[in-house]
Amino acid sequence: MLGEMAGRTQEALYGEIDLELSWSEAELPQAERTKHVHGLHPYLGKYVPQLVEIFLKRYFHQGNCVYDPFAGSGTTLVEANVFGAHAIGCDISAFNCLLSRVKANAHALGALELGLRTVLEEARRRGPASACGASAWLREWYSPQALGELLRYREVASSRLAGPALAVAEVVLSRAARSARQTTHFDLDFPGSPTVLPYYCHKHKRSCSPVQTAEKFLVRYTADTVRRLRAFARIRTDRTVEVLHADARAVALRRQPDGVITSPPYPGLIDYHEQHRYSYELLGLADRRAEEIGAASRGTTRGATNAYVADMTAVFANTASQLRDGAPIVIVVNDSKNLYPAILAGAQLVLEEVTTRHVNRRTGRRAGEFFESILVCRARS
Repeated sequence: MLGEMAGRTQEALYGEIDLELSWSEAELPQAERTKHVHGLHPYLGKYVPQLVEIFLKRYFHQGNCVYDPFAGSGTTLVEANVFGAHAIGCDISAFNCLLSRVKANAHALGALELGLRTVLEEARRRGPASACGASAWLREWYSPQALGELLRYREVASSRLAGPALAVAEVVLSRAARSARQTTHFDLDFPGSPTVLPYYCHKHKRSCSPVQTAEKFLVRYTADTVRRLRAFARIRTDRTVEVLHADARAVALRRQPDGVITSPPYPGLIDYHEQHRYSYELLGLADRRAEEIGAASRGTTRGATNAYVADMTAVFANTASQLRDGAPIVIVVNDSKNLYPAILAGAQLVLEEVTTRHVNRRTGRRAGEFFESILVCRARS
């Protein structure tokens, strides 16, 4: 599907690209791609909210219900709510569900801010907790000081907060834990092993040392989280958002969606559970990585690719069976292996339109241009 792009001139390529779905860095800077809650926590592999805004306007109406079987960081759910549609998201990752709920739900912001600042102050006053009961992974990846501060924050938050407020604190803790790992500043996305000695930093162009404390990150991200939640609250609607920690291959939805907007995982690219290992270790989240589709740990062998096709077919067949007649299914995918013709056929989906989108920048060290396809399908009647 995308292999035909190779060797084409830029002029020829842009003659076939939907320019409404393609932006330069100047046209769509990072501040816009991560506006309000979309920047609440780093997350690899998410699509920009501006894409979802356009899909909603093209294929949905206010009051509709939009479903995302791969909810990820909640981009579809947040934008559907702003648009005025109800939203349902499903994800096998407990962390993804935690983050999506915190992003999309309404919060009592005054009480929340007071609670978060109380937790910060009490954790600071009491000092680092003992790391005796921490896992070997945590002790390996954090300095004793940083780990003790993270553990104390977790202890105080668990005793002071509950429900949605505690979930927000857990996202703050997770974000701080990501930054406080003993790794190089330029490799937060895919650190291979802990770094405990000074190193030359490609990000700062000088010698740097691994992080030794977490408190500064807890303070910084508490303020940033409150600011982002307040910004979203100003545009949030009263439409419902439901997040299901479930397997999209078999999940039974409690209401009938009017369509789908999703960006599925690609085979052999990212382990979504391992990406947020620090959260699973600190928060004790249910780890369902064995059920993850297309995990990087499985590679891209023929067997892994065949399993990916079978799993994706099951997801979209189960999804289509629960949609209203004629519902649009919008799929954003970089199908470099040309797997989706078989997936769509197996799921009994009719491909109505294929649009090419040019992506000329990604975040982190994965920066570089590539092309995505927008597949617009409907269930075969």
